[in-house]
Amino acid sequence: MARTIRVSTRNATFQQWQALLTNRTKRQRAGEFVVQGVRPITLAVEHGWQVRALLYPAGQNLSRWSRDLLDRAGGASPVAVSPELLGELGGKDEEPPELLAVVGLPEDRLPRIPHSANMLVLVFDRPTTPGNIGSLVRSADAFGAAGVIITGHAADPYDPKSVRASTGSLFTVPVVRVPSHRAVLDWADSLRAARIPVEIVGTDEDGEVEIAAHDLTGPKLIAVGNETRGLSTAWRQSCDRTVQIPITGAASSLNAAAAATVVLYEAARQRSASAAGGVAQPRP
Repeated sequence: MARTIRVSTRNATFQQWQALLTNRTKRQRAGEFVVQGVRPITLAVEHGWQVRALLYPAGQNLSRWSRDLLDRAGGASPVAVSPELLGELGGKDEEPPELLAVVGLPEDRLPRIPHSANMLVLVFDRPTTPGNIGSLVRSADAFGAAGVIITGHAADPYDPKSVRASTGSLFTVPVVRVPSHRAVLDWADSLRAARIPVEIVGTDEDGEVEIAAHDLTGPKLIAVGNETRGLSTAWRQSCDRTVQIPITGAASSLNAAAAATVVLYEAARQRSASAAGGVAQPRP
């Protein structure tokens, strides 16, 4: 284990950690973010993310989980932080967290997402709410998506609210940010050139066909729109097909993360039926 660093005052290092929690620009410049919570930290270590520092409360007995992670995260600097200061970083009034992790940001490169003849990738167009991004990533993980792409001017998937909402799935599903839809279309073209016939399917309340009636097996990019405006015009024009989720009652639409979850579930259902019966099973 590396030499333990001790932080007992609100020095420059502590202020940097505070900034990582609240300031997106500083996260980007530093190339790192703070991770809170037992499951997210555990998954970050298990999946080989670059853990740069592990912060723990000075002068307190550590749990077996904490000691184990400090031993396993070989490249991480152990940092003993006064419990009061660690409590500020952990966002808990009652007691300081067992551990906090400072983790390096991954590269925003689309090839990080594994491709295959049956790939399922979710695209979130200009999301405005970090919590929705985290919830969507969690659903992508639950239903077997290969990755999540965030396009355009959007909330930050590395915001603490997003990291918490993902319950650790951020560390198991590649999440890639790109400036516009064009980068995704170019990537899709490269996949098609490699004989992976990717279809781009957009979700829209006025979609051409109900979701259960469209074949969601095979390689698919599923595009979900902004929480208030839906898919951009550029995305609508780029989709090979748009699908709608039929809803009843007084609701006019679904939350973006909820809509994405419905689409992912239907894709997983069809893929499971196809694997069992050898043919795609969209509903009539």
